[in-house]
Amino acid sequence: MKIRGDEDEGGVADNLNPRQLSAGVEIVFANSERLGDFQTDPLETSTDNLIGQNLATTTCRQQDFPTGDYAKYSSMSCVELLELFLTTDFFNKIISETRVYALFKNDSDPNLTVPDLKVFISILLLSGYNQLPSKRSYWENSSDMKNILVSEAMRRDRFLQICRLIHFADNNNIDKNDKMYKLRPITDMLKKSFLEHFIPEQNLAYDESMIRYFGHHSCKQFIRGKPVRFRYKVWCLNTPSGYLINFEVYQGKNPRSNQEYEGYFGKATAPLVQMIEELGEKRLFRYNFFVDNLFTSKNLMSTLKTNGYGTTGTIRENRIPRTCPLVTKKTMEKRERGDYLSTLDKEIGILYVRWKDNKVVTIGSTCFGVEPIRNVDRFSKKESKTVAVPRPYLISQYNKSMGGTDQMDNNISCYRIGIRKKSRKNISQLEFRRNICQVLSIANIGISDAMNLDITVIV
Repeated sequence: MKIRGDEDEGGVADNLNPRQLSAGVEIVFANSERLGDFQTDPLETSTDNLIGQNLATTTCRQQDFPTGDYAKYSSMSCVELLELFLTTDFFNKIISETRVYALFKNDSDPNLTVPDLKVFISILLLSGYNQLPSKRSYWENSSDMKNILVSEAMRRDRFLQICRLIHFADNNNIDKNDKMYKLRPITDMLKKSFLEHFIPEQNLAYDESMIRYFGHHSCKQFIRGKPVRFRYKVWCLNTPSGYLINFEVYQGKNPRSNQEYEGYFGKATAPLVQMIEELGEKRLFRYNFFVDNLFTSKNLMSTLKTNGYGTTGTIRENRIPRTCPLVTKKTMEKRERGDYLSTLDKEIGILYVRWKDNKVVTIGSTCFGVEPIRNVDRFSKKESKTVAVPRPYLISQYNKSMGGTDQMDNNISCYRIGIRKKSRKNISQLEFRRNICQVLSIANIGISDAMNLDITVIV
């Protein structure tokens, strides 16, 4: 166990808990050389026959991670970048299913075209930063309501007709086991485009994204105390800049999920392993994955390490191995700010670090260490001034790379579509469709400045 703080002479041996007394000793010299370790409990089950073929046969061939090459995107406009994801096949699929749905409803053929769809999506995106009381307000004659750009691009009744009939899946071919079947055709297309245009970056973040929704749908969740209480939960894999690589909507029992993965890693973490498999040839790079305490576990870190990937994430108290000699969180709270403890699981290669900041932070990593330690500025209420607090290296890396999904959510909030559908029918797909459009509007965040998106060019 490594102790750092005021007791530079070697730490205090009094009042140690039974777990510490039974643990091995670790000696740390001035050059940070580490002697001593501990061996954790063996994994509950072997992963030899568990991991899917794509991941199990993965051998990371790239020793040095290449620098991302965005040259082919540098000369593209925002609209051209958007069309990398809104492909011709994407539009043709919507046109085909909308025509089938109109026939299903005994309605007239809307004669939907690709230009019509582009204008329709443009109006949705425009409503994100130019909101009016209702969707009809954009065509009002009053000078304080009417939007000339919208009214000249498409007639009001035409927009309402598309909004009423637009569809993505065949209602005559329903997969009752898939709660997101009405969106599945286009989400598959979007995933394919996201993966195709993903420029590999070494550090990737896996987290949950919340999509606000107040309608009726079995996938909707309610969590009291959250900023977004009623919402869809979406598992997202992002780059630090916010680019969405892959995603999956949480729906409880998912027919597309790997049941063995869910049993071994849990429902929240299993999609990450499947997303790694879906990277194709790009999975051969040595990625470092950053996760929070909802996903971090010994099983995940050891499995990814075995397959050549690094993992860093905050970890919950009940997921720390019983033989780990770290002091309890309650004991750590009594220490000085900036103090930290670290111990290494030699068998698996996981470094556990407990650091005291405003609160106690516990983190595990298979790819980063404690050194080099850098100071970070913190305001001290006790001294009424800003003070320098030592921070271990792995925590610095976690703070730097973990916010990719939050960055995406922040970018989406700039274009959160304001046009809402009042009827209950198909409201779930319309609401989620808006958020997909929002993701598309900033999917090029690592390539271009999404804040300069020019909707007039699309129209």
